[in-house]
Amino acid sequence: MENSVFVQRRQQLIAALKPGSVALLSAASEQSRSRDTEYPFRQHSDFWYYSGFNEPDALLIITNRADLPAVQLLCREKDPAQEVWHGRRLGPAVAAEQLQLQAVALSEKSQLLQQAINGSTAVYLHLTESSALLQQVTEQMQHLKQREKRGDKAPSQLIDLAPVTAEKRLVKDQNEIAIMRRAGQISAEAHSRAMQLCRPGRFEYQLEAEILHHFAMNGARHPAYNSIVGSGDNGCILHYTANSSELKAGDLVLIDAGCELAGYAADISRTFPVSGKFSKAQAELYQLVLDAQYAACNAVAPGSNFAKVTAAAEQVLTEGLLGLGILQGELEQLISDKACKQYFIHGIGHWLGLDVHDVGAYKIAGAAGDMAEQPFVPGMVLTIEPGLYIPAGSPTDRCWWDLAIRIEDNLLVTAEGHDNLTTGVPKEIEAIEQLMAAADAGN
Repeated sequence: MENSVFVQRRQQLIAALKPGSVALLSAASEQSRSRDTEYPFRQHSDFWYYSGFNEPDALLIITNRADLPAVQLLCREKDPAQEVWHGRRLGPAVAAEQLQLQAVALSEKSQLLQQAINGSTAVYLHLTESSALLQQVTEQMQHLKQREKRGDKAPSQLIDLAPVTAEKRLVKDQNEIAIMRRAGQISAEAHSRAMQLCRPGRFEYQLEAEILHHFAMNGARHPAYNSIVGSGDNGCILHYTANSSELKAGDLVLIDAGCELAGYAADISRTFPVSGKFSKAQAELYQLVLDAQYAACNAVAPGSNFAKVTAAAEQVLTEGLLGLGILQGELEQLISDKACKQYFIHGIGHWLGLDVHDVGAYKIAGAAGDMAEQPFVPGMVLTIEPGLYIPAGSPTDRCWWDLAIRIEDNLLVTAEGHDNLTTGVPKEIEAIEQLMAAADAGN
């Protein structure tokens, strides 16, 4: 992403601050995996959004005070002895040049933090995250209050930066959309490859390996979240990540996986038969979920909202479950009672962006002061993912037991309606069976 994008974002944040205020953003820290090994570093999403800087333990100071630099990045200094072991650092000089901001050594943090807080009207930072920075700021404010007779001035407000940034991140610009479109393409291709690789006798983790391999070979080094590959009754576990079971003929396999590209997530779910052919019961239930997904997707447009999308999906699911005999009763009463939630046990979708469950409010203050649904506007990206999960022992015919189906795509809200970013992997029954049959024929 061009550095001018980060410069513009910082300027927008400066304009949003109360006059004479400062915003403080901490970078993520490295996390230990075991003893002297670490997990792959992943930058704090908000810090990345404003800085484009991908090193740990840094601090970004942004202010609209005239007596301070508008932007300061505090980062680790160059250290050849450390870099030969742990990797190269930009250092303040190179960071300043590359990122178009003032950069100084992290060793000056205490002094510059005190300077930024002293005399500011308000300090913006993440208040809901338990962090060393919040503790440092609180201690500095207490110290300044004790010195007000000597001319120091403590801020009168601590303001949570998270909702300010969330509102900005909720609507994606063209740079973000281009990245997310490519992330969707890579992830869709990976799902298709998993379908083609699938055979009875192989293991869930082998499908996961194929997906991760395709991500990495196309520039997406990491998944956006732990991949879910659940076959048979494992699919009824929503966040199943063991991925250790053998794939068995006659079972379905549910895969929920997406890559992370340049910090941005894709999130796709597909369900398909291990043997390449849906049984009658599997096909009937699968088609119901697919019909519900189409209905939900059709409800995504400017001015719509998640409540309307959910209602569209639940209408189709309830009618279908009643028709299959899985639910019993009067249709209107079942819809009113949300009876389908017995088997559709999660939400219809979520925002998508730098985080797979991205920031952004689902409800906002209405004109009368009550909470209203957040309306969709062009530039928002969200998932649509209806599902049905019928574990063994459910009060249904046994033919439905252990069936788990989820179908999920990533939609960009456009002025005309929406654009599906993840159409590259099939979801129609015939298309899935043809793809898997072609793979069988080629082996």
